[in-house]
Amino acid sequence: MKLLLDQNLSRRLLPALESLFPGSSQVQLFGMETATDGIIWSFAKANGFAILTKDSDFVEMSALYGHPPKIVWLNLGNVSNSALQAKLLNHAKPIQTFLENTEDGVLEIE
Repeated sequence: MKLLLDQNLSRRLLPALESLFPGSSQVQLFGMETATDGIIWSFAKANGFAILTKDSDFVEMSALYGHPPKIVWLNLGNVSNSALQAKLLNHAKPIQTFLENTEDGVLEIE
């Protein structure tokens, strides 16, 4: 499954994620840099993306509306892109397993 990086995540992460999550993208690349969470949610759902975010609002939306889209929540605070990339690569297998299952809607990475 492909990931849609929220506004709070740099598109510079995409090259490292491409081989693990083909077709992943970032909201700015779709012209949604100022889009509301609801618009991003609808776009992800309609286009087969899971949302990768640091924003807990998507976690709350998942509790209200269920999934899809699935949410990968990076509950990490302020970290550098390199630290974020390392965390994602270290958690690639659990993320892939989460995206493949049909039961869970949110995966929290700390």
